[in-house]
Amino acid sequence: MGALKDQLQADLTAAMRARDSVRSGSLRMALAAVTTEEVAGTRHRELTDDDVLTVIAREAKKRKEAATAYLDADRPELAAKEEAELAVLEAYLPRQLSDDELEATVRAAVRESGAAGMPQLGLAMKAARQAVAGRADGARVAALVRGILAGS
Repeated sequence: MGALKDQLQADLTAAMRARDSVRSGSLRMALAAVTTEEVAGTRHRELTDDDVLTVIAREAKKRKEAATAYLDADRPELAAKEEAELAVLEAYLPRQLSDDELEATVRAAVRESGAAGMPQLGLAMKAARQAVAGRADGARVAALVRGILAGS
């Protein structure tokens, strides 16, 4: 088992002992998503820490989108619940890059990939995603890569 998955399990046990319902619920949900990812496909596999981070990031994005939807529907109590779960999940994610850091990292990755123009968007996106490695939302990265390639 990966170190991050072990940490999630240990933190869940601690949250249950402390009777922290928000934290234990969030961690249960994250571990369930990890388990679902492990058994998806034709064979069971052990996830690496990077894979577990990807699953946690996906779950955090779901919470963020749900909170926005609840606020738009004038349901602040449900939005607050989603935001509390999001805060628990974000503790396990790496620090997000600022706009300036993201732009510098993506520009360097696109330059190193050798992509020139929109026809090579896939090549540039692959390089940018590897350089960013979960430290920024994919939509932000994609928009920045498109802007860089359109300007070149």
